[in-house]
Amino acid sequence: MTFQRPLLIAALLAPGIAAGSEPFTFIENSEVRLGIDSKRGGSIGCFAEAANGKNAVNTHDLGRWIGQSYYAGPKPYGEPHPGWKDWPWNPVSAGDVFGFAGEVLEQKFGQGELYLRTRPKQWALKNTPAECTFETWIVLKGRTAEIRHRLNNNRADAKQYPAMDQELPAVYTIGSMHRTIAYTGERPFTGGKLTEVPKKPAEAGKPQWSTFYPTEGWAAQVNEGDFGLGVIHPNVGRWLGGFYGKGTEGGPNDDATGYLAPVRREILDAKIEYEYRYVLVLDTLANIRKYAVEHRPEKPSPYARFNKDRQGWTHANAADDGPLNGSWKLKLEADDPQLIGPEGFWLAEDVPTIYLRAAFRTKRTTAELYWQTTEARSFRGERRVAFEIVPDGKLRTYAVELSKAKTYAGAITRLRFDPVGVGQPGDTIELESITGTKE
Repeated sequence: MTFQRPLLIAALLAPGIAAGSEPFTFIENSEVRLGIDSKRGGSIGCFAEAANGKNAVNTHDLGRWIGQSYYAGPKPYGEPHPGWKDWPWNPVSAGDVFGFAGEVLEQKFGQGELYLRTRPKQWALKNTPAECTFETWIVLKGRTAEIRHRLNNNRADAKQYPAMDQELPAVYTIGSMHRTIAYTGERPFTGGKLTEVPKKPAEAGKPQWSTFYPTEGWAAQVNEGDFGLGVIHPNVGRWLGGFYGKGTEGGPNDDATGYLAPVRREILDAKIEYEYRYVLVLDTLANIRKYAVEHRPEKPSPYARFNKDRQGWTHANAADDGPLNGSWKLKLEADDPQLIGPEGFWLAEDVPTIYLRAAFRTKRTTAELYWQTTEARSFRGERRVAFEIVPDGKLRTYAVELSKAKTYAGAITRLRFDPVGVGQPGDTIELESITGTKE
């Protein structure tokens, strides 16, 4: 489940700051200008054309803007606001539901670029600084903003909580940019017809976001004239998008808003450094897509090297000891241990073989790889391949030929790796990589 903050609330501003008085600090070039608010955790509150200054970002309350937000257990966390009584750990850059803003600890500005280090607030708690810091790097190039975010976690609670959906990032646009557009077909980068994601009907207390899978790695919120804000994040396969409000108009401070979020499940350890990148493009729909095509990955395929983090992979019926350092070491002592990959997209014909670099310590001699397709987004026995392993604890590269299976065909969206069928005391695996190309 993704924990999007409910929108059925009045605007909540940081105490002492009036609506419309946002103290933006800008970086700009000849095409665009981007404003961050140093009194609201350095969140992005303005992205506009340099020529007219019309802001594309919705800043109606502290749960919007464009910035970092993460989710982890426990749930509930602390003593949350009554309206968010079952809310988890959730640091937010702009501030909390009570109106208390995040804090900027350091900021550096250059020509068309900036760096920020901030202390976020726990969204559902009153004026509670989170046990973490956020870092942000932004560089303007043409009509784009290249953005890198980093979570530096420092929680006293060392427990590892289950993976939760992360918005990477959550982008809120002005209400006039109410149309969610993407390419969702199975032949990306061939000029195929775009899809307008249907608006989800309003339902009291629930966000109006739809789940969709943009196979070109981008989506946009645009107005009736096909102008708007695009988000480019090729490494995330599942997205949320939609529109909230009445009518199809609205500016930065209005209740109506568009929304986009690339979403991926992640385990956020107590001491983790978690980082991701994306690009904002303020332009016509055609030019947003053109940028995505020109900057597409050379060959989309599964690619995960576990030297620093889990690369969007999660585990079930297995255990690890937290942040990774050089490889992913797991205990496999439960029934049916599984490693589950992030959503993505590739054609089976382009990736006939999956390569695993791993060391097994177990009495078992076989492992299995499962896959999902665009038509069957679940793991089933008919979509799997078993392969032989050498369980002596030595690192080896295993080439798993998925193409030998008749059901490995068409568009593939996800992998699952079962190192052993039934774990036993002392069973472990050390995993260095899972890739679709031989290294």
